[in-house]
Amino acid sequence: MNSLSKHLLTGLLFAAGIYGVINGEFIISSALFAITTYTSSINKDPKD
Repeated sequence: MNSLSKHLLTGLLFAAGIYGVINGEFIISSALFAITTYTSSINKDPKD
């Protein structure tokens, strides 16, 4: 996963999570925030 696609995926999931909180979908938004945390911690190179 290159850097741009990683940042786009993280940003979109975070925005969807915020949208879910605003609309009261707390379980779905919690899952989206968990996925956002996972994708933001993926290293580009496994050696790092």
